[in-house]
Amino acid sequence: MSVRLRVVLDQITTVVDADQARAARDLTAGLLATAPSGCSVDAIIPAGGDVDIPGIDSVRRLGLGRREIAASWQVGIAPGVGGGLIHAPSLMAPLVRHDRVHDHDQVSVTVWDLRAWEAPQSMSKTNVAWQRGMLRRAARHADAVVVPTHAMAERIGEYAKLGDRVRVVAGAPPEGFAPPTDSGRRRAALSLPERYVVLAGTPADLEHGFRAAAAADIDAVVLDAAEGSEPVLADLAAAAGLPERRAHIRGALDTSDRAAVLMASSAFVATSALAAWPWRAMEAMAMRTPIVAVDSGVHRDVIAEGGAVVEPDEISDALVDAVGAGEKRARVLAGDRAKAFSWASAAERIWLLHADL
Repeated sequence: MSVRLRVVLDQITTVVDADQARAARDLTAGLLATAPSGCSVDAIIPAGGDVDIPGIDSVRRLGLGRREIAASWQVGIAPGVGGGLIHAPSLMAPLVRHDRVHDHDQVSVTVWDLRAWEAPQSMSKTNVAWQRGMLRRAARHADAVVVPTHAMAERIGEYAKLGDRVRVVAGAPPEGFAPPTDSGRRRAALSLPERYVVLAGTPADLEHGFRAAAAADIDAVVLDAAEGSEPVLADLAAAAGLPERRAHIRGALDTSDRAAVLMASSAFVATSALAAWPWRAMEAMAMRTPIVAVDSGVHRDVIAEGGAVVEPDEISDALVDAVGAGEKRARVLAGDRAKAFSWASAAERIWLLHADL
């Protein structure tokens, strides 16, 4: 009997989270590449969408757009989806009553971060309510809840009664993540200095990064800054001892621009201790960029020996070493650690998960 794994690809037409959308595509490609004999991969997509991932066996195109599906599934209405084995690379899943024992229906969902609980002020109220509501539905109806780190597996139980249904499946850098041939032109277009470190984290945490950049006497480039936040972050940098002209605030960049920026960076500093998959740190390691990260369960799980995971008051000293005497060693460690993660490996674990269920 053939086995079909149906993947929810909800961001085919409307990208809500670029990192999660890319992860869903890369994971799906990995599922196709690692499918056991007799198994195939199908897609469930919103109305108006089209799947451009080679190898998808069949597509279930629903009658509603993504926004309408999100609202419908939040209240447990999922017409036209059908049963079988369903994997959602996010919390966007048809979480309704089903019979895994007799009908062989399964639903697994993925939680990439716990910001809706740990830092709700960083999200819209609507998004917070949706995330929390969908995790409650997952607690009632999901056969498995996938998280990317063991630290998150321990934390998520504080917000939902999931018992032994939590599984850990790590993410990976985007497939083909590499600096483009026109990296220099891209950095010039972004008005970046010749020497800089990249910072990522919440505004409340970036002070540590700015202070470390000032101690290392190097410019700082902030990625993924929210629209309109540049004046606030520039003032924060100045208060931390880094002149405004040396703080370069940038918003969301496309994959090629990020690769160009990270490849040329002297170091990457991760200042957020939130329970969330560290997308940028993973990309930085793939570029063999020295890593300095604030101590947290997620960073200990993901970065581990691939970088310096230190207390907040030790970030400055760690960065001075990473961009100085310890740079060569730090680059080797980061690159070696990045090799431990791949979407093919993640896909194999998803296949095993559904086999176990």
